This record gives sequence, structure tokens and C-alpha cells, in this order.
Amino acid sequence: MDRITLNPGRSAGVINRNIYGHFSEHLGRCIYGGIYVGEGSPIPNVNGMRADVVDALRAIQIPVLRWPGGCFADEYHWQDGIGPKADRRRMVNTNWGHVVEDNSFGTHEFMELCRQLGCAPYINANVGSGTVREMAEWVEYLNSPGDSTVVRRRWANGQKEPWGVRYWGVGNESWGCGGNMRPEYYADEYLRYQTFCRDYPGSKLYRIACGPGGGGDSWLRWTEVLMERAGRNMDALTLHHYSLTGPDWEHKGRALTFDKGEYYELLEHAAWMDNLIQRHGAIMDRFDPQRRVGLIVDEWGTWHQVEDGTNPGFLYQQNAMRDALVAAITLNIFNRHCDRVVMANLAQTVNVLQSVVLTDGDRMLLTPTWHVFDLYKAHQGAKQVDCFVETDRIGEGERRVDRISASASEKDGVLTLTVANCAMDEAAEVQVSLPRCGQANGRILTAPAHAFNDFDNSPVRAVAFDGVRAADGGLRLELPPCSVAAITIS
Repeated sequence: MDRITLNPGRSAGVINRNIYGHFSEHLGRCIYGGIYVGEGSPIPNVNGMRADVVDALRAIQIPVLRWPGGCFADEYHWQDGIGPKADRRRMVNTNWGHVVEDNSFGTHEFMELCRQLGCAPYINANVGSGTVREMAEWVEYLNSPGDSTVVRRRWANGQKEPWGVRYWGVGNESWGCGGNMRPEYYADEYLRYQTFCRDYPGSKLYRIACGPGGGGDSWLRWTEVLMERAGRNMDALTLHHYSLTGPDWEHKGRALTFDKGEYYELLEHAAWMDNLIQRHGAIMDRFDPQRRVGLIVDEWGTWHQVEDGTNPGFLYQQNAMRDALVAAITLNIFNRHCDRVVMANLAQTVNVLQSVVLTDGDRMLLTPTWHVFDLYKAHQGAKQVDCFVETDRIGEGERRVDRISASASEKDGVLTLTVANCAMDEAAEVQVSLPRCGQANGRILTAPAHAFNDFDNSPVRAVAFDGVRAADGGLRLELPPCSVAAITIS
């Protein structure tokens, strides 16, 4: 039997709501057709934003949204996306599919989307092909209450009051698609750019530096150089990590066709997030023992081959129950490391990679991953509770993962435990020990690992969980294979 011991007297701190953030790039059908259809579309919309998608994202209480990229950010020039839409500059999106980008979704549209979602905007600025002046004037356009030529353009475009955007990323993947820079060079560029991005009255910036791109010892040096040279001038450092199967990026596995070994391989890659946070966090601690600088995992999720018949540059993939387990494992890790991780952004929101929503014309579905975010939303802003898990390592061949993944939090007198049984085809019995045990209720998401939702049938959804039983000193859980549950104890 597996065991979970909860100790509300011990905590790593408050789980930042922004850990449950999302990422929307001008990539494939994420923005156009996914989030934005335009005011004249027959698809129900509010100021061009799809009403069904907005409702779905509001339901999971999306706290922060990153935009416009990704790799697209370092080719995006914000002034191309303001003013009358008929006059906006057209470009070819050479990063993603070589399709025409007409810039009809720009700064004002993004801010309108965030208004409808009730979330904070996180803007990633162009360092790779942009200029210091360009970024500084974008900050001014969005945040300044003054009377300058830049601000008057905002007035002319219909927005009198500044928006006060707090979160600003200085470049994206500057070690790769954002400029192929050395860490020393990027550190100098970061310092230069952030210097000229001003804090305006009522709008203090949260400056975010581009961090490492994943596993391997070579990435540790990037973190070390950035923290040593620029740590005093940043509020956060980013980390990117994708989970995949197969021998390399060019030969990735598929979303729906996989064997038992590939099932555990993907979950093992997801669980590696814990190792990344610990290793890079240890370097950050050397230069920042007070942990003033936060870690932001602003790209994470699964990356499979694109679905047959779709544009390879659109990164459209289905989303199975296996992906839901990846989300559960990853969010549990973030919760446990809430003393270092201050934000995370699932890649990506709609129709791209590990989406929470898929669309097809006027049809929309909620993926298994959406249901995980729905189960976990009670953790947002709650006090993390120490959650000690005793479980076996399971898997296939050399691929191994903990059978049970869990995290817990407490808010307003209610204790929330989220727990996943990562076994592909075996049920798990879990004893939960806790100092007090009142009324316990639960919801569960469970289905065969290959199960997914499509536009004609969506069988994968969370339901009431009847596998919770009172036991001496706590609870006993009967978890089906490949399942994710949220239990609330009041």
C-alpha cells in the first residue's frame, strides 16, 4: 500500500496563482481560429474573442497569459499590430508554417483578451531582431500615464488610461531561435534592455530574463552566468522543459499511438522537472540565498508528432489521458517547489502542443489536460502543505516513475489533496495520514491511457470520486489505473 502523510504545520509557502498560467503564441491555430475569430465571424464572439474558448479558460481561473511568443516574439514588432487593421503590416511567419500574419491580433486585442479572461498579461518582447528603443516604447505605450507622442498613439487607438502591464520577458530562448547567443552576450543584452524599460507611476515592472532550455549539464552554465552577471537586475529567470518520447526531436513519438514503454518514458520525462528545478534552483541559491529571484517555467508540456494531414509548422496534436498524467505530475512538482517557482505557462492554450482546448471551425472541446487544471484550481493562492509520499517506482524496462504523485494545500480551512496514480494498468490503494479529518469529497479523472476527446465524443471528463473512505488517522483512497483525483477535506 502507498502512503501519503500530510503535515499542515509545515509549508514551503503560498502557491502562487501564476503557476497555473498559460501561453499563447502566434503559432498555427492558437490565436487565429482558436482564440480570435474577429468581430465579423459567425462564431459567437465578444470583440473578436471566441466566447466558448473564453468561457472555458475562465472556468479554470487562468491567472496569467504569455504572448506573443515563443520564437515568434523575437520577430514580432509591436507597432505592426496597432492602429486600423486595414493598415497593419502583413508578414510571413517564417518560424511557424510560413503563413501570412496580418497582425489583426495585436496589443489592443491581447489586452482585451486578458480583460475578458480576468487574467494578468505577460508580454515577451523582441530582443533577437528588435531594438532597445522598440521595447522601451512598447512599455511606454502600455504603461505611461504621461503625454508623449507614443502615448498619444495609444489615445488615438482608443485607450486613454494605461494598462499597467507588470510582467515583461526580455527575449525568448536567446540561446536558440531568439538569437543563438552565448550566455555572456545575452547577460549583457539583458542588462542593456532592462535599463531602458522604465517603471511608470503605478506600474512597477517585473523583469524576466531568459533562462536555460532544459536538461543536461551544459544548461547549468547558462543559469550560473545569468545569475552571476545579471541576477541583481532581474526579478525572475525562465526555464523551458518539454516531455517527449523517441530518440530525438526529429523522431518524436505520437500523441495517441504508443506502447507501455512510451507511456512510462513520457511520464519519466515529465518527472524530470523536479530534478531541473532542484539543480538550477541550487545555482540560483548561491547567488540569491534569499530567493528574491523567482523561477518561471514559461514553457512546459508534451511535444508529439503533429497529427496526420496538418501543417507540420502548426504543431497541432491530440491530447490523451497520458498527457493528463503529465500535467498532474508537473503541477504537483510546481506546488511542492512554490518557494522557488513563481509562475509557469503551459504550452500552449489552444490547438498547439499540450492544449487545454481544441477547436474545429465553430466546434470546441475540452482536453483531458483541461480537466486536470480544473481539478487543481483550488491550489491557486493556497498555503502549500507538506506532503510526504511513500510509493514504489514502477515502469517498463529502464523507464521508471513514482507510482503516486501528490501535492496538497490549505485555504479558508479547507485542505486540498491532488493525487495521481501513474500506473498504466494497475489500481493503487493509498493510505492518507493527517492530523484532522472532517468531511472528505473528491472528483476524479480516469480513463485508459490512450483515451481522448474528439469533436463528436468527449468521454474523458472528471466525475465524482467514490473511492474515498475514512480510515484510522485519515483516509484510504482506491485509485483506478491512470487516474488523477482531487480530494477536499473540511
